[in-house]
Amino acid sequence: MTAYNLAVVIGAFALRPFVRRVRPAWLALAGLGIFLVASVVCAVSGSLETLVAGRVAQGIGAALLLGVSLPLLVVLSGDRRRAVALWVAAGTLGTAVGPALGGILTEAFDWRAIFAVQAPLAAVAIAAVVHPSARALPAPTEKGRAPLGSAPALVFTYAALVGALFLAVLLVVTVWDYGPLAGAGIVSALPLAALCARPLPARLSGQADVVGGSALLAAGLAALALLPASDPAYAVPALALAGVGLGLALPPLTRASLTREGDLTRSGATSVGVRHVGLVVGLLAVAPLLASELDDEEETATLNATAVILDAEVPLTTKIPITLDLYREFQRVPEGEIPDLSRPFEENGAAYDSDVAAARDSLLESVQAVLTRAFRSSFVLSALFAVLAGIAGFAFGRRTAA
Repeated sequence: MTAYNLAVVIGAFALRPFVRRVRPAWLALAGLGIFLVASVVCAVSGSLETLVAGRVAQGIGAALLLGVSLPLLVVLSGDRRRAVALWVAAGTLGTAVGPALGGILTEAFDWRAIFAVQAPLAAVAIAAVVHPSARALPAPTEKGRAPLGSAPALVFTYAALVGALFLAVLLVVTVWDYGPLAGAGIVSALPLAALCARPLPARLSGQADVVGGSALLAAGLAALALLPASDPAYAVPALALAGVGLGLALPPLTRASLTREGDLTRSGATSVGVRHVGLVVGLLAVAPLLASELDDEEETATLNATAVILDAEVPLTTKIPITLDLYREFQRVPEGEIPDLSRPFEENGAAYDSDVAAARDSLLESVQAVLTRAFRSSFVLSALFAVLAGIAGFAFGRRTAA
């Protein structure tokens, strides 16, 4: 994830000197071609190194495409304001919907399906780029400067999104073991809420959309940090709250990053780069913190699991095989993967022995509670990013009003 987003950042900012020399359609075609081939490489990769290399190539292709997509959209739609509105909406909803769609594809097919689907989508997009009106669009001649006043708020908003999306998916799917499809259903509360909130910024005045949206995003992330149990009944409202905040704050910040007059290529590329800077900042800050917290909680989880086995109301002749099978399960699973803690109980009578089933449920609940607490610091850090986004957005609004 970090490799992809970092490649987008480098590619988007490296694109700026070339936008006045090359027609946007050619840059978009190059980006789509690279993205298409890289998607196939990711889909057939047999090692982590190949997958990361494919993701880097995807990031470069995405930067070329996203950086010039806005002026092409203006030509294809025939209306600048409508094109900007579509571009902003696609960026907001695409960011939020992606993890949920990825979960559905993974559950229905395999993780490789995520990349396999991207290839034909890129091929379809090529058809739009080769449209005569798009190919006729000349390279921009105006130098101009991309407005950067909203950049700090955009960076912090996307850094906060790492908690709302990456951490939430990891918690629901990996720790709570809901599976990709069920996890996608839970996390979809965020994009659905963002979609419902889209009409609200037009009805709010001043800085209420950015500041209020950032506050709601921070509140949703704080609620995720304080989850009392491994239960979607608590997670869904928190994610929905964060989604409403996202739907309020992100569209006006994105529009503010685009020049109001003249060519949109340079400001569009800059906006793409700035947003992905936020994702990189969030990933680099949150991932090490989460890894450290999980390491710290490992011993607690082991002690709690041991206590559950010792206290279980099952005969010693059943406890010993379960304990040995749990040990073998941990030994069997490669480092970095989650062992199937249910398997030892299933193989020792959980299906027909209610006491064994109760011991299984208690162990899973105990371990999940410890690991859920390990996510708290990361969610709090993400909420802090959202607060900083609100402060930066407020300062930007004051400067604009002045």
